[in-house]
Amino acid sequence: MPHTTSSTATTTGTTTTASTSASVGSLPWEELVTSALLGTDRRPPAPRGGPVPADAPAALLDAAALHTVRRRAGLLPAVPEARPEPAAPDPRPALPEAARHRLAHLLADRSAPSGGGRRGTAPDLTELIPQWLAIANRRGFRAPAALLPALLDAARARTDLRPQALAFAGPRGMWLAGLNPDWKFALRGSASGTPQPGLTDPDAVARLWEEGLFAERVALLDAVRAQDPPAALTLLATTWPTERAEDRLMFLDSLRSGLSGADEPFLEQALSDRSRNVRATAAELLSALPESALAGRMAARALSCVHPDRTGAVTSIAVEAPHECDADMQRDGVTAVPPTGRGERSWWLGQLVEATPLGVWEERFGGRAADEIVALPVADDWADELHTAWCRAAVRQRNPRWSRALLGRPSEPVASGPGTASIAERSKLLAILDEGERASWVAEFIAAHGLSEAFQLLGVCTVPWAGPLGRAVVDALDIARDGGSYPWSFSGVMGLAERCLDPAEADRLEVLTAAQDEQEDASPGAGGYWSEAFQRLVSTLRLRAAMEAELMA
Repeated sequence: MPHTTSSTATTTGTTTTASTSASVGSLPWEELVTSALLGTDRRPPAPRGGPVPADAPAALLDAAALHTVRRRAGLLPAVPEARPEPAAPDPRPALPEAARHRLAHLLADRSAPSGGGRRGTAPDLTELIPQWLAIANRRGFRAPAALLPALLDAARARTDLRPQALAFAGPRGMWLAGLNPDWKFALRGSASGTPQPGLTDPDAVARLWEEGLFAERVALLDAVRAQDPPAALTLLATTWPTERAEDRLMFLDSLRSGLSGADEPFLEQALSDRSRNVRATAAELLSALPESALAGRMAARALSCVHPDRTGAVTSIAVEAPHECDADMQRDGVTAVPPTGRGERSWWLGQLVEATPLGVWEERFGGRAADEIVALPVADDWADELHTAWCRAAVRQRNPRWSRALLGRPSEPVASGPGTASIAERSKLLAILDEGERASWVAEFIAAHGLSEAFQLLGVCTVPWAGPLGRAVVDALDIARDGGSYPWSFSGVMGLAERCLDPAEADRLEVLTAAQDEQEDASPGAGGYWSEAFQRLVSTLRLRAAMEAELMA
């Protein structure tokens, strides 16, 4: 009988333990997590009103194990998705092996942490990626499939890389971008990766124009405009009244390519658009057409304000700014309210002159050439306002004769010569000139004035810099070094030189890499910094030469 009692007690204890474990195992997973976070002493793993297990930590772990087994056993296999369509073929040739290794190195270095402080003598590989891509695209190579993810990551991080990177990535890159939300920027930049219909298929073009996403429609309009400008205008007119204001503005911007007198009727209608920005853009485009009715209206207004004054011994320019900005002026794109700090009358005058065909002034001033007109004295301190408006007109109308006149001679003092003293305006005027003339002008400017005001001008010069321009930059840097100038103030120009100098200049620059003795009046440590900067410049030029050679193989 005692034996029976003992067995009964044992069985009862086992049943109680099993029952407690089962009750703990029935707790929701969230309650087990809460008990584990708060501790089994503060939050025992037991159902509400139920018994607390004697060994609460062990019961908690048993229950967690039980839940895990249940979840694994009850997991249903996922329904397989359809395989994506294969990427479109890319017929471009593969990269040479050395160039492929170089690209892998450049992309890997892109994510390397910056050392900070002094840059040392090693080239900045990150800044060489755009040049490498530009050369590879000119040579017509396709991107290695294994490097596409790193290439798309680089383009995601740097918007300046995107045009060249996406062109290099090609159809495989667009296909891959469609599978990763992190790379959706590539789809936006390429009309969502959807191939454009053949432009000879009018039904497909019309269907994409009416049903496509906005980026697809912009890309389609640009493509049609490049091939057949009147057809693009007809396409745009079919949906123009129903487009949103911001979309009308973007579509109107596409008309800059191939702009001609055939666009005038459409643009005249856009002058009555309900969106102020659309009206302003339409007026700007019309003013770039010297024969347009708007250009004639603006010229008539401007000629009533600016005229030759022959009352003195020397012909000068008299200016009488408008006294009001009426509704007709506003319809033609004149903004009535000036920015803060600008006078109304000077603001209106500038807009009238900017929209006037430049040839009108040559006729008005007795057949004088542009440089002669710009050199005429202007009465009542209106010279800056008038010349600034002429600068904007020359850029808008892409007139090289007036651009040269307003730039003046590069050797003249910046503030005292005719034309404009603004470096920003000069850089825009330079962009109108051909590459050789642009480089020669900037080279003479640097020789006369040094590098302190030339940084913005250098930015519009074609890469690699022509021989005279490159020599002018190096000579100016050498003069600054010899003069003990503060080296960090030239870091921007030095960075430009690393990217823009002709790599063939490396050997000639080798002599500048030697450290100089410190001068008494020089900035402390300047000699060492200059030496490092020139060593880095030479190393970068030689690396660029190697990169180009690898891509030419």
